[in-house]
Amino acid sequence: MTRPLLPIATPRETWAAARAELAQLPGLTATTLVMLVAAAAAGLVPPWVLGRLVDDVMAGADTRRVVMLAVAIAVSALAGGALTAAGATLAARLGETVVARLRERVVDRALHLPRATLERAGTGDLLSRTGDDVALVANAITTSGPVLAWALLSVLLTAAGLFALDWRLGLAGLAAAPGYALALRWYLPRSMPYFAKERVAAGERTQALSGALGGAATVRAYRTEREHVDRIAARSAIGRDLALEVFQLYTRFTSRLNRAELIGLAAVLVVGFLLVRDGLGTVGAATAAALYFHRLFNPIGILLMEADTTMLATAALSRIVGVASLPAPAPAAAAAPAAPAAAAAPAAACPLSAADISDISDFSGSPAAAPSGAESGALEVTVAEHRYDPDGPVILADIALRLAPGERVALVGASGAGKSTLAAIAAGLLEPHSGSVTADGPVALISQEVHVFAGPLAEDLRLARPDATDADLATALDRIGASSWLATLPEGLATHVGEGGHQLTPARAQQLAMARLLLADPAVAILDEATAEAGSTGARDLDHAATAATEGRTTLIIAHRLTQAATADRILVMDAGRVVEEGTHAALLASAGRYHHLWQAWTGTPSPSPATSGDRPPTP
Repeated sequence: MTRPLLPIATPRETWAAARAELAQLPGLTATTLVMLVAAAAAGLVPPWVLGRLVDDVMAGADTRRVVMLAVAIAVSALAGGALTAAGATLAARLGETVVARLRERVVDRALHLPRATLERAGTGDLLSRTGDDVALVANAITTSGPVLAWALLSVLLTAAGLFALDWRLGLAGLAAAPGYALALRWYLPRSMPYFAKERVAAGERTQALSGALGGAATVRAYRTEREHVDRIAARSAIGRDLALEVFQLYTRFTSRLNRAELIGLAAVLVVGFLLVRDGLGTVGAATAAALYFHRLFNPIGILLMEADTTMLATAALSRIVGVASLPAPAPAAAAAPAAPAAAAAPAAACPLSAADISDISDFSGSPAAAPSGAESGALEVTVAEHRYDPDGPVILADIALRLAPGERVALVGASGAGKSTLAAIAAGLLEPHSGSVTADGPVALISQEVHVFAGPLAEDLRLARPDATDADLATALDRIGASSWLATLPEGLATHVGEGGHQLTPARAQQLAMARLLLADPAVAILDEATAEAGSTGARDLDHAATAATEGRTTLIIAHRLTQAATADRILVMDAGRVVEEGTHAALLASAGRYHHLWQAWTGTPSPSPATSGDRPPTP
């Protein structure tokens, strides 16, 4: 089954996006164009002057005239080189600016992609676009872009110069055009699909690599290294074979170009000879025409031989624009309640952090207005139906969930029951296919996937509250039970953590997320298996951290351990996307329904007494 990819822009959309970016830099764009035109025009001077020199020598011109023409050739050549360098520099700066802006848009859209969309497409597709594709386009713009722009202008101006010398010589030069056109007509339809396939193959290879490296410990534990290496090798082989097939097409393409050049140059020389013989032209004009046509070899060759680079970069650019053109995240609705300054800032500061803080109205489309006055923390989720794809299976149905202010509600159920999907909808990460979400106050989501940003520990914590003092940070860590390991860090809050620094264990990273939650102080907290990373020895600590971070706060818990559900005010049991039971722990055990059976399977005993430890009781 083919993995659904992120959007890919059409050629028209791709070039429209590029033109829109260039329009935002009118001064730099105009200056670059003037420099490139001047450089191409300067290249026309030496052949024309040389033609005049030939006629003057044949006419018996004196030495002074010959020297003046020779100096003019040298000066025009130097000026052309300087203008070409200046134009290339400006073109590279212009292109890099455009790519940088597109890259920023791609990253912005990527950070706001719905979790389901990213999971279906795979991280490899996104990484290849923000990495390989951006690098490919940037390299093409820096190296090939200025050269291609110069080549195109040179072809146009040189062709005009050829007709200016003599229209009959210009027509003779056009004899090469059918050969060029036939070569392109043969090459483009055959090669373009290969370039698109090659970019997709690069994404598949990145997906295989990221999957193997991201799960390296699991791969080693199950000794499946060979399977993953074979998968990576197979996908790399696909890319290699595609590149070889493109190269074979390219070599056949160049042979067709050489034949077209031979026909064109022969036609110019023959017509020039006939014109001179019949007294209808001069030897200098014929010489200049031959030099002009010969001068076309390089720019036309660049345009045609670099067609593969252009198409490869275009294919990469279309993938970048496909993501950059995704709808921007909607601004907060005017009717939404204002969030406290301490909680509102992190929404923009760390959109993918473990404690992602945002007003729920940012995501729910048309949220109902919250009650006036102070935030109460009420949360209401209604999902008549939710599908990931319009024609896909129903993931959630007939959900009517309401959390009273300060209430703790746990969602339990087998894997695939729809718990995380419901949590993502409640947090605003997914918009229900048919339904609504309203919240009285900001909402924070802590998931199982926690990221520790590289830098001082204090700055990582301040992502949730930028104005927090060191004392505030230390208090938050102490409340969630992290003060013991904080004391062991070499520089305390100034210790560099994350990549390149002190590595936090998964349990400590989760505690860090809980501390962010405390600092952000949202009205509603959603914990999506936020303590699942802890082993049996750390479960109690993380449960304590979660309890401390959510104390007095409206909380929705996706329970990884049923002992977490046992302490909730209310429990909802989910199965196949629907709520099938609801009640307190004691009431659900007494009803001898699905929850009762889940509890028995969890504890290995029919005892109705909830475990007091965060650890899973041993199975007999």
